[in-house]
Amino acid sequence: MYRPLRRAGLEVIPNAVPGGTMPFVFGFRSEDVVGGFSHRYETPRLVERLNEDWYHLAVSSGLLDQRREFLVMLPEGTRTHGAYFQAMHWGRSGAAPAVWTRARLLERWDIMGRGASSAFLGIRAGHPGFGMMALDSSVYISCSTGERGVDVVAVGYPDRSENILQQLEWFASWRDNSDRVLQRRVAAWLADRAPTAASRSER
Repeated sequence: MYRPLRRAGLEVIPNAVPGGTMPFVFGFRSEDVVGGFSHRYETPRLVERLNEDWYHLAVSSGLLDQRREFLVMLPEGTRTHGAYFQAMHWGRSGAAPAVWTRARLLERWDIMGRGASSAFLGIRAGHPGFGMMALDSSVYISCSTGERGVDVVAVGYPDRSENILQQLEWFASWRDNSDRVLQRRVAAWLADRAPTAASRSER
């Protein structure tokens, strides 16, 4: 996994995710969004434009720390591009669970081109898809591809969003959930967070 990501300009830093980081982000709404951009597939110089706007958003939102490090959601235990791509085609049940991985943005990078074509950050060049978060959880950036183009949004402090927390609580209690591993991680994070949240409310 590390080689294609490094070719895209990301140096993976193993086993370095800050303790207490929320395991997953979903369920945000428009009031949680603090920035973003969209480009249709027919946009001239699409990959270049996507890279430029992603970097501007990453810097302005605080995704990157002083060492240009941040978290990116990657499949756990997957070693190669081919293995992950095969799992994707076999469906969700065969895919490795996604987890946060710490990474450093190198001087030369191509997130939306080589990164997307690696399968770890998208489908192919110009068709990216990923989740990224600041080390202090102050911002989450989601990138998705649709029928007409690429959408990127930045969510401020996802671990404090009532919308996201409600969705995580629902996910943790959903009985028919097939992703039991992630469900347990979310439940454990919510349980660890509860005393802290209660103590803050008492101040």
